[in-house]
Parts: sequence; C-alpha cells; structure tokens
Amino acid sequence: MQFRVRKAAHVLERCGLALAGASCGLFVGAYVGSAIPVLTTQGFLLLMMLLGAVGFYLGIDAPQLHLDPKNPEVDTAEFLSAAGTFCATLTAFASVAVIVLRLEPHAVWTWLVLLGWVAGVAMQITAGATARWRRRS
Repeated sequence: MQFRVRKAAHVLERCGLALAGASCGLFVGAYVGSAIPVLTTQGFLLLMMLLGAVGFYLGIDAPQLHLDPKNPEVDTAEFLSAAGTFCATLTAFASVAVIVLRLEPHAVWTWLVLLGWVAGVAMQITAGATARWRRRS
C-alpha cells in the first residue's frame, strides 16, 4: 500500500512539473509570438508548451549519481538539469515581465529569450534522458 501511495505521489509531482513547464512555454510562446509575426501561430504555442512539459517532466527530477569520495566525477546530467532549469525559468520570467509590464524590447532580446528557452529545455531533456539511461544500464 505504501509503495502505491509513494508511486502516485511521484506521478502527481511529475505531472505538476510538466504543467509548470507547459505554462512557462505558453508565456515564452506568447511573448515571442507577439513580437515575431511569423511565429504567431497556435502550432508555435503548442510546440513551446510541449517542449516545456517534456523538459520539466524529464529534467527537474533526474536521478543523480551516487557520490563516491574516491571518484570526484562531476555529474553532467545533474549540472545540465540545473542549468537548463535556470535558463528555461529565467526566460519564462522575462516573458511574463514583458507581457505584464507591456514592454517593447528590441528584437534581439526576443530572439535571446527564444534561444534561451530552447537551450534550457534541451538541456533538461538531455539531462533527464541521460540520467534515466544511465540508471537502466
């Protein structure tokens, strides 16, 4: 019984992380899509949300390497997960700020937000997939 409750709690937590990632993707997509006319499509918004959901689902709760004092190896997956989460949430925060404050930043900033978002979720997805693959091996 306790195992099933723990498993259900873990699934709920991961679904919550995926929803948070999708929300962040929606904010980034709304900001970038409003500033770059070519990207003002529902497909672009869905892609940003899907990337966020997958990235946050896989990357935030990536299994860590066991620490071994004899082998001071850096856990690449853990570092990628942290850096990716930081980049993705920073760009989402910037997007929300631009939307709420009705700012009109230069187009370069818009492209930097888009690239930061894509890089962040790509790092999260890579970290999560790497950690899970490593655990199964």
